[in-house]
Amino acid sequence: MEESGHAAAKSSGRCIKLTVAYDGTRYQGWQTQRTGPTIQSALEAAIQKISGEAVHISGSGRTDAGVHAWGQVASFHTGSSMPADVFRKALNATLPHDIVVRHACDVPTSFRPINDALSKRYRYVLQPGRINDPFALKHAWFVKRILDVESMQNAAQALIGEHDFAAFQATGSPRRSTVRTMLDATVQLHDAEERRKIFIEVEATGFLYNMVRIIAGTLVEIGQGKRPADSMAAIIASCDRLQAGMTAPAHGLYLLQVHYPPHE
Repeated sequence: MEESGHAAAKSSGRCIKLTVAYDGTRYQGWQTQRTGPTIQSALEAAIQKISGEAVHISGSGRTDAGVHAWGQVASFHTGSSMPADVFRKALNATLPHDIVVRHACDVPTSFRPINDALSKRYRYVLQPGRINDPFALKHAWFVKRILDVESMQNAAQALIGEHDFAAFQATGSPRRSTVRTMLDATVQLHDAEERRKIFIEVEATGFLYNMVRIIAGTLVEIGQGKRPADSMAAIIASCDRLQAGMTAPAHGLYLLQVHYPPHE
């Protein structure tokens, strides 16, 4: 039944692109699976409730369980004539409270959220210090000590450019190529009303599995003084996962933005 609904939607020649924000705390990630609720399944259920169509929605990437997003991009084909922004409003009235469609628009039917992306930007949020912030338990990684932000920022600069990032890929998810181009990498301290946070932001043409979380774990070890700030280049050159740091917890990671060509 789902296949026939999807086929009917695709034959309509209409595609809607969504920009979605969500708190990933209670979800098993983006992709539909049997083990629990996911963002994809929630969106598909909401669309079916609104339009009566059993659609398949594609995302720009498969965020893991517990990972959050401010700018996840997704698309689906529909036979509905409902204007895209009306779809957005209807979805927000139907979806769970922790998933919000920020923007919706019509795009060419050839649009593919993964294949057409020029780059993605992620943020990893750290909460350093001696006292945990109870309001950030599920949204930042509490590191129980002061971190050297300057050393972390200096180390992050070695990530920029085209490199083989095999050292920052989790095992069990091999890719045809582990070469990626890092466009930007920053580490900044944000201190608002004594609720201190450190933001690690990276933007690249593509990412390997758990790449951002391994980068964050490595930078934390540098900030703790466990590794010298100038060790990042050698870690990259090694192409050895054992040379990089730990994989940071999922709940500190956010997909911020996905960039596409202007015509899309």
